[in-house]
Amino acid sequence: MASIQRLSFEKPVLELEEQLESLRKTASTPAVREEIQRLRKGTIDLLKQIYASLTPWETIEVARHPDRPQTVDYLELLFDEFIELHGDKLFGDDPAIRTGWAKIDEYKVMVVGQQKGRTVKERLATHYGCAHPEGYRKAMSKMKQAAKFGLPIICLIDTPGAYPGIASEERGVAQVIAELMFEMSLFPTPIICVVIGEGGSGGAIGIGVGDRVAMLEHSYYSVISPEGCSGILWKGHEHKDKAAAALKLRSQDLLRLGVIENVIEEPVGGAHRDPHLTASRLKQYLRSQLKELTKIPVEELVVRRYERFRKLGVFEEN
Repeated sequence: MASIQRLSFEKPVLELEEQLESLRKTASTPAVREEIQRLRKGTIDLLKQIYASLTPWETIEVARHPDRPQTVDYLELLFDEFIELHGDKLFGDDPAIRTGWAKIDEYKVMVVGQQKGRTVKERLATHYGCAHPEGYRKAMSKMKQAAKFGLPIICLIDTPGAYPGIASEERGVAQVIAELMFEMSLFPTPIICVVIGEGGSGGAIGIGVGDRVAMLEHSYYSVISPEGCSGILWKGHEHKDKAAAALKLRSQDLLRLGVIENVIEEPVGGAHRDPHLTASRLKQYLRSQLKELTKIPVEELVVRRYERFRKLGVFEEN
């Protein structure tokens, strides 16, 4: 646990963990072992208390934690096999979106996941998880293959948003996201989407049109980042806490609003504290949804998917 980066609101936990680490280095006596057990329980209880009352902005901090499991981690922990597919057949290969065939138990699936990277080199290559048009074209091409063979599609969402640079705009990022959303609404195969970290704006919804949409407990899903919202409404980032609260971007809010169907519980203290347990719970969720969705005739599946998104939101007519 010593290597995990602590967040600002976890300071009380850090103090307990430092005491625990100090005791572990002392001689092992019955009294020391008893104190270690007491401190360990106290640490877990305090983590539960802190994470049960996170503010919306603190949830953002957890979703962006540098040690939080990413798509590449889940590819290893969730699937029995993964054969990566590259390129969009038009411009290039975008490492910010990983695609490939995989197996989860008896199910053969197509996995499409957004990847941020951990090292500076990886993050520069992926633009911190902000995909270019070729990334979304790659995703669309591979999803079409899955639909052709009638194999389910699993999308792992983790992006601050699509890349906003000039080159991205010149190559039609808005158009390709719109096209991909349109195509996903019609693919005659089950689609499961899970927000595993950041679900930012059009970059997230670009691979978020599914029969089931779920979120890890401490991820977020929003039309804009709190900083971006604060900059537009209050001309600065200092109101990001207020913006985060107004955006209703947490998993509990979105479940209540009907934007998602499920919230996948994270380990105490967030997914970064136990990636294996997080992956186990995510795998259990995917198994259950694959079992259910593969029994539904594809024609009915497409109709239900369309109706699902048509029902989102609230409006009034005069």
